[in-house]
Amino acid sequence: MRLNDLTYMKQLIAILLVFATSVAAQADETRKVPLLGNVINRQTTSLNGEWNYIVDVQECGYYGYRREKIRNGFFRNDKPRQPEDLIEYDFDKADKMQIPSDWNTWNQRLFFYEGTVWFKRSFNYQPKAGRRTLLYFGAVNYEAIVFVNGREVGQHVGGFTPFNFDVTDLLREGENFVIVKVDNKRSRENVPTLIFDWWNYGGITRDVMLVDVPQNYIENYSLQLQSLEGRLLSFNLKLNQPEAGQQVMLAIPELKIKKTVTTDDKGCASINMKAKPQLWSPEHPKRYRVEMTLNGETLIDSIGFRKIETKGKQLLLNGTPIFLKGISIHEEKPMGGGRANSTADAHILLSWAKELGCNFVRLAHYPHNEFMVREAERMGLMVWSEIPVYWTIDWTNPSTFDNASQQLNDMIRRDQNRANVIIWSIANETPHSAERDNFLSRLSKMAHDLDNTRLVSMAMEVLSAANYHNRLQDNMNQYVDVISFNQYIGWYRDVKDAPKMTWEIPYDKPVIVSEFGGGAKYGLHGAPNQRWTEEFQENLYKENTAMLDKIDGLAGTTPWILKDFRSPRRLLTDVQDYYNRKGLYSDKGEKKKAFYVLKQWYEGK
Repeated sequence: MRLNDLTYMKQLIAILLVFATSVAAQADETRKVPLLGNVINRQTTSLNGEWNYIVDVQECGYYGYRREKIRNGFFRNDKPRQPEDLIEYDFDKADKMQIPSDWNTWNQRLFFYEGTVWFKRSFNYQPKAGRRTLLYFGAVNYEAIVFVNGREVGQHVGGFTPFNFDVTDLLREGENFVIVKVDNKRSRENVPTLIFDWWNYGGITRDVMLVDVPQNYIENYSLQLQSLEGRLLSFNLKLNQPEAGQQVMLAIPELKIKKTVTTDDKGCASINMKAKPQLWSPEHPKRYRVEMTLNGETLIDSIGFRKIETKGKQLLLNGTPIFLKGISIHEEKPMGGGRANSTADAHILLSWAKELGCNFVRLAHYPHNEFMVREAERMGLMVWSEIPVYWTIDWTNPSTFDNASQQLNDMIRRDQNRANVIIWSIANETPHSAERDNFLSRLSKMAHDLDNTRLVSMAMEVLSAANYHNRLQDNMNQYVDVISFNQYIGWYRDVKDAPKMTWEIPYDKPVIVSEFGGGAKYGLHGAPNQRWTEEFQENLYKENTAMLDKIDGLAGTTPWILKDFRSPRRLLTDVQDYYNRKGLYSDKGEKKKAFYVLKQWYEGK
């Protein structure tokens, strides 16, 4: 072969490789299917359990030394075929981690680690004719790149929302493997951004499963009480394919409802119907069995019906004024640190809230596990659910807004049928600017457009007070249904100022004090003016509750916070030790004295 012929062949091969890579990338785009609703009640195969993991500090399993993506990375799960083959990793010899979990508390050497860890799980699979298989992740913090049998199927950015891929044609009969590159490095353009006051738990932190669905399936749906007058129910559904003429039967046996809806050319259908359900409330958290049948296959759910609205400065649940006796909660295990990830974890945390006298919880500062929301619904606890638009977001970056809006969409789509979710929150303690107002107002509109049966709020920030008079001023007042703000009189300002404080909220809307409180180490005792003692925190709560009673239009509070939680910002040796100590419970579940102050105050509400 002549030199020119050899050069030509090399060029041709390079072109073909580029073309093949382009085709594969285009094919992989189709695997990013919209989020599947009500996964818990579908046919699933759990991939939880032991996964092998490799810590990859310099991402050499994905990038070459010139930072170019490599074709033979860790995602191929290669094995030596000949004695001279050079392969510098082996998942099968690597350590194992229980999934779901976080690597920070699983391996003490990774306690502060932020970077890339690779995870691999092998499983057996039996294909089913005429069925599809989705690979579903409850959450991965923060960026996930997912591979099935060596083929990249897609990426997801955001640490607290679910995502899924259609992997039907990549699975084979017998043994298969999933590999996930997980990266929890912080970045200015991320949501949340570089600095936040909770632990950056890395890993596959929620359930992983294969979901078995038919070729044409119910992608998502909503069933809501639209009106108290006449008890008007509204049902909307969307199929995974834009196919007209598909019939779906909706049944609510206890209400003697049995209706058939027919999809339009977008694969959507809707119907309004009158019914007289018993309304969901904290005292009576009633839910109804709902059945949706498409082509002989039935999807079930348990759904409650309630009406949440505002009237001037009143908050109304089912037409009756209600005071939200709340508490803020981080998604951290009840006993110690580590990401909470089970119904058992949720039940303990929510039981502590119930013991405190709560009818409401603020799930801060990101969407919590679906188990948490469903368990709260079962136990009769209303929920504030929030996306991590926290502190100083990159307000002018289009990709940051796209990230935030995707998280908002996925939070709403996952939990839109949970009766206890009454508030979607779009931000926490964000500094005022025209760019921020534009960013957040667009999120507010999106939330209202996606779901008109709930309220929208955000935790505003009180930056300063003129003498002893606080006047809340925030341009976002016109875009939210409930005015919420955080204040820390007694912690960042002398607690003796609390009796002198007056508050002016010049908006005809209900008011929630979404944070107040102060730190104390459990078991540390002293005078009421000695910081970090239980007596200091106890006195702070006494002064604050008396002060808050004076706020016109106060409709609820969610003090900060139920239990102590890990934070890298809390450095004081022998007191904080990387824990935020503002909890009413210690990190071991022990009640501090302030617990009883708040409990008594709530008993009088």
